[in-house]
Amino acid sequence: IVSAPTGSGKTVCGEAAVYAGLALGKRVLYTTPLKALSNQKFYDFKQQFGEERVGLLTGDVSVNRDKASVLVLTTEVYRNMLYDKDSDAVRDVHSVILDEFHYMNDRERGTVWEECVIQSPSSVLLVALSATMRNVKDIKAWFEHVHGPTDLITSDFRPVPLRFKYVDRA
Repeated sequence: IVSAPTGSGKTVCGEAAVYAGLALGKRVLYTTPLKALSNQKFYDFKQQFGEERVGLLTGDVSVNRDKASVLVLTTEVYRNMLYDKDSDAVRDVHSVILDEFHYMNDRERGTVWEECVIQSPSSVLLVALSATMRNVKDIKAWFEHVHGPTDLITSDFRPVPLRFKYVDRA
């Protein structure tokens, strides 16, 4: 679990898992909560890893789904794959990157992230990338309980400082 502010380099941890999976000849799944983010990651990864190695799977788009070594998909699509008894989608998977994992704290959609952690095979490396969360130590303990040994990387360093200004237009 990597919990750090936006712009602090969390994505590099996810990319390291992609490289590790590719080096082993395994498949890697990269999940995002939004189609727009999935589309952006798909574009970025095609540039980084090559068009033939990257696929996209969202609710309405499927590109290179079966042959891609790196499959970018929405978190809901990944959850649905886990429940599909006829699917072998996670058979040769090295790792699943759960981007924007702080969505787990969302009242409406958080259960999707929970189900992904619970239902993912213990042989699959889960990499959860999150903006800072108050309950990240509790989440780590839960992760360990349902999925196995878990490392936690946290930082509150903000590379791009926040500044607040007030403008009086009177």
